[in-house]
Amino acid sequence: MTSTSAVAPDRVVVPASGLDGLFDALHAEGWPVVGPTVRDGVITVAPITGADDLPRGRGDEQDAGSYRLVRRDDDAFFGYAAPAGTWKRHLFPAHAVLWRSRMVRDAPVIEETVERPGRRALLGIRGCDLAAVLVQDRVLLQGAHPDPIYSARRADLLLVAVACGTPASTCFCASMGCGPGVGEGADIAMTELDADDVSRHRFLVEARTEAGRTVVRRLAGTPATDDDDRAATDVVDAAAARLTRSVDGERAPAALRAAAEHPRWDDVAERCLSCGSCTMVCPTCFCTDVRDEPNVLVGVDERVRVWASCFELGHSYLHGGAVRPSPRARYRQWATHKFSTWWDQFGTSGCVGCGRCIAWCPVGIDVTEEVRAVTEEVSP
Repeated sequence: MTSTSAVAPDRVVVPASGLDGLFDALHAEGWPVVGPTVRDGVITVAPITGADDLPRGRGDEQDAGSYRLVRRDDDAFFGYAAPAGTWKRHLFPAHAVLWRSRMVRDAPVIEETVERPGRRALLGIRGCDLAAVLVQDRVLLQGAHPDPIYSARRADLLLVAVACGTPASTCFCASMGCGPGVGEGADIAMTELDADDVSRHRFLVEARTEAGRTVVRRLAGTPATDDDDRAATDVVDAAAARLTRSVDGERAPAALRAAAEHPRWDDVAERCLSCGSCTMVCPTCFCTDVRDEPNVLVGVDERVRVWASCFELGHSYLHGGAVRPSPRARYRQWATHKFSTWWDQFGTSGCVGCGRCIAWCPVGIDVTEEVRAVTEEVSP
């Protein structure tokens, strides 16, 4: 498909009825699509082939310890907050083979491996999750020893972000500087406009990189106008105004570093199950464990890396025992690392305010409340 304008602009408006044209353009440029879709009663992310796979007319209601899929009153394709499944698994897989060993002529042979699933476009990534990708870039790419698995997958991605117009009550992205609009890092930025009016339902689509331009210039759209720009700004401003949770990013780092013995940690420890759910749904957590998986039937052994959690007792195990043996110590470590010492290590916060840890905590612990309680009592 080609643009209707003589000179293909980098910012176009595409009617909602023509959204399949975006999939056609992505496929034409060799980008299979991973995007939001409804599965098992939630909006998650998975391979999709067209607009019919998107959660059109579906939304979500999220609160502390609660998630519910709901029917919307309009036909919005992206009328939800953060999807239940994170995009992280497409860059930093939950299970990855590091190497395999097999016997060849009675001698062991070691085969290092980096599995590459191929090029993929991540369509519908929110501002918070886009920021999480940039955080993981710092952690896994910019050190002295870049992670080869993450590096290979990251190089094969096109990021198509969509501004969030429907934040959940659990979201606090604005206070973390990560949304609800589309920040840095996207190849293509989109905003869904007037989903409640069939005749005006459309998308503002903006190419931000050369890879994005090759896709956008294939779209059958019209050049964006000032009215479209104002409508997109209104969507983001209205979403930001609905956010009710926040973290004081300026005061929290120092307050948490000074609060190792704060009684709030005892309070939260009485509620925390140390299940690690918060770390599994977090888009920036990167803790792993390494295991050997022998397969005697085929004579191949694999050393694999799997997701782990700092809430596991064995995570801090050193010779003689665990450094953090109690739920109190483990929750304190997690919160302090996310909002404080992550800055010391990586020059950024470890939290993007997506709110998943709040919604998917089985006992409804709200990290913004825990951080606020410590910050208000410790800070001057």
